[in-house]
Amino acid sequence: MGKTIGIDLGTTNSCVCFIDGDERVVIPNSEGARTTPSVVALTENGQRLVGHLAKRQGETNAENTVYAVKRLIGRRFEEEDVKRVIESSPFKVVGSPKGDAWVHLRGKDYSPSEVSSFILRELKGQAEDYLGEEVTDVVITVPAYFNDAQRQATKDAGRIAGLNVLRIVNEPTAAALAYGLGMADTSGQHRVAVYDLGGGTFDVSILELADGVFSVLSTSGDTFLGGEDFDYRIIDMLADQFNEEHGVDLRENKMALQRLKEEAERAKCELSSREDTSISLPFIHADATGPKHLEASITRDQYEEMITDLVERTMTPCQKALEDAGLAKSEIDVVLLVGGMTRTPMVRREVSAFFEKEPDTSVNPDEVVAMGAAVQSSIVRGELTDVLLLDVTPLTLGIETAGGVFTPLIPRNTTIPCSYMETFTTARDNQQMVRVHVLQGERQMVAGNKSLAKFEMHGIPPAPRGVPEIQVTFNIDENGIVSVSAKDIGTGIEQTVRVVADGGLSENEIERMVEEAAAHEEQDALQAQVAEKRNQAMGLLYSTERSINDYGHMLPPQEREEMAQDVATINELLEGATVDELTTIISSLESTAYRIAEIMYASMSDQPQGGEPAPEE
Repeated sequence: MGKTIGIDLGTTNSCVCFIDGDERVVIPNSEGARTTPSVVALTENGQRLVGHLAKRQGETNAENTVYAVKRLIGRRFEEEDVKRVIESSPFKVVGSPKGDAWVHLRGKDYSPSEVSSFILRELKGQAEDYLGEEVTDVVITVPAYFNDAQRQATKDAGRIAGLNVLRIVNEPTAAALAYGLGMADTSGQHRVAVYDLGGGTFDVSILELADGVFSVLSTSGDTFLGGEDFDYRIIDMLADQFNEEHGVDLRENKMALQRLKEEAERAKCELSSREDTSISLPFIHADATGPKHLEASITRDQYEEMITDLVERTMTPCQKALEDAGLAKSEIDVVLLVGGMTRTPMVRREVSAFFEKEPDTSVNPDEVVAMGAAVQSSIVRGELTDVLLLDVTPLTLGIETAGGVFTPLIPRNTTIPCSYMETFTTARDNQQMVRVHVLQGERQMVAGNKSLAKFEMHGIPPAPRGVPEIQVTFNIDENGIVSVSAKDIGTGIEQTVRVVADGGLSENEIERMVEEAAAHEEQDALQAQVAEKRNQAMGLLYSTERSINDYGHMLPPQEREEMAQDVATINELLEGATVDELTTIISSLESTAYRIAEIMYASMSDQPQGGEPAPEE
């Protein structure tokens, strides 16, 4: 049985981990870093870049470099949060035919699930390189406050990447798993508040740890609050300052906006450990009067003034989570900080003040979620048997009733997996179809909640209104994903329920993307092979040219001239050569190198060996 990995698919950075015996091992990427930027880019020649490579070229390829795609996954194009992404991102966000938010790169539209699959495939490759074996099984984490559409879209991303997603687990729950198993004292009862402020989302969960049982008591959060919003405050300050000085809004220039974004992220991180930071962006704009530069400085006090409202926004879900768990602040034993943004001094101060205790900083906030995902993978596979995880659904599940009212069926913070059965009937005589609209959310009216699907029950036998009994069962599985089944009580036969989804990918779309991913994998392998051959050829070309220059005088003039011409021809052919052509080129260069070596060593063998013995003293 191969290894199962745990992946923290983050907004800003992602991390992959596996369990080796009792040890949780974070897998480094090819550059030796333990986290990989969640960035995807398409180059002009069609090459797909992921991670550090994509991030480095973002400035010169801003419109085709995607950051924070997690903020779009499972979302509708018309949502207010999506409009904020559109306004602040260099890349283009478009509406799909179904009305979902997709991204447009190099003339093609991509779903956020597909873009996320590129990141997952990169992490899968890192794991396979490290372990030396194929990896297919995975546990992926999501924000606790993700709804059904977002969870399903994340699971789709795993399928497109060629992964078998064993479980979708909430990020704060994963963090608590990793923390709890590392506690010196695992006996007794511990109540843990997990404060998770990442790059794009905020979650808070209250858990109870007792004798190997991890029970989630409540969860709350904001799926559109994170480090990206903190970056935008710095971006806006810099752009407004430049606009006042030069009358130019840098946010309207894609390349300039990308430079602002990268510098804002750097400044934010630096202000976590320093009292001030300087910003220098030379040649960020040019007009008829010449080039313009952006020079600025930000103190920590200025930065904290900018982000005060964002930090305060996290306190409302914290209070809500405590109330839902039925606990007072004094009953919380440990406050665990998760997510890179929790390194911000102001965040730590406010969390400490709210919970009235110092947060625990013993875990790495960038890696603990991936570690928890790896632990969960061991639980799912039965390798870790003395641990039980009881998670909850973050949002209320219900249906639409007369007047557009949202009627709750499964309340938020219900332990999952769970199910609920409701009996429906007809509203008119001889009605042959019943439609049920399923929604998720906390608002009292349908319009304020997330539509999951419309279920149409067909083939009801003719009968007076109110007589047929249609039993519909709602299920939430261990991943927090909703499904339904329906049964006609009168006939005793289970009927087919046709799901008319409001968003997400169809099975055909997923299959198409899986096939494209497989085809792209072959293309990537071919490109890697070409690059390897070209590098080999360029190395041989360099050494051959040097050998001709250094030892060419030993060759007959005509042969030296022919070799020089061959090398010049090869130099011209090298750039656009195929694998087969590169193989021929390498063979030709090797022949030339061998010929030079033969003549050189033959010449050396003609010279006298050794020398006169040293005179005796």
